[in-house]
Amino acid sequence: MPNHLIQETSPYLLQHANNPVDWFPCGDEALQKARSENKPVFLSIGYAACHWCHVMEHESFENPATAEILNRYFISIKVDREERPDLDMLYMLAVQNMTGQGGWPLNIFLTPEGQPFYGGTYFPPVQRYGMPAFPDILNTLAKMWREENKKILDTAAQRIDQVANEAYWVGKSKSASLEPDRLQTAADKLVADYDWTN
Repeated sequence: MPNHLIQETSPYLLQHANNPVDWFPCGDEALQKARSENKPVFLSIGYAACHWCHVMEHESFENPATAEILNRYFISIKVDREERPDLDMLYMLAVQNMTGQGGWPLNIFLTPEGQPFYGGTYFPPVQRYGMPAFPDILNTLAKMWREENKKILDTAAQRIDQVANEAYWVGKSKSASLEPDRLQTAADKLVADYDWTN
C-alpha cells in the first residue's frame, strides 16, 4: 500500500512511495502529526542519482521490521534535495556540526518543531564500518525521547543556534552587508579548524 508520497511529482520521492515506511512529504501535515502525537521526526534527504541513498532504501526503508520501528516511534519525512536545496543546506550544516562530516543520504532526527538533535548520513542495517545498526539507533533515540526528553530539547536548542550562526546568508538578500563581528567569528573559526601540521 502506498504511503503519503504517492501524489508527489519528484521521481526520487515516488521511488519511496511504496516503501513500508509511512513517509510524508515535507510540510505542515507531517509536523502537525509529530506535534499532536508528541513524536520526533525522522527526516531523510537524498536525490535520485545518489548511490548510498539507494543502498539505504534497499537495506532499511524496504525492510518491514525497520519500517515498523520508524512508523511506531517517529514521523518520517522524505525530501528530494533537488527540490528543497534550502532544507538540504540547513540540515547539512547541522549534521556537519554534529559529526564533522556530511553527505547523502542525509538522515537527521528533529523535534516536532523541526530542531535537529541527532543525525548522520548512511546508517547500515547491522553494525559494520564502525557504525551502529540503524534499528539500534532508532530504538535508542525513541527511548531517549520518552525518558530524556528535556535533554534532547536542550540539545536541539543548542544545535539550532549553531546552525543559525553558520547559515547567516540563508533568507538574506544578496545585497545584505556582512557585519564585522561575523567576519571576525568566521576568521576565528577558520584559524581554529585549520590543520597547521598537515
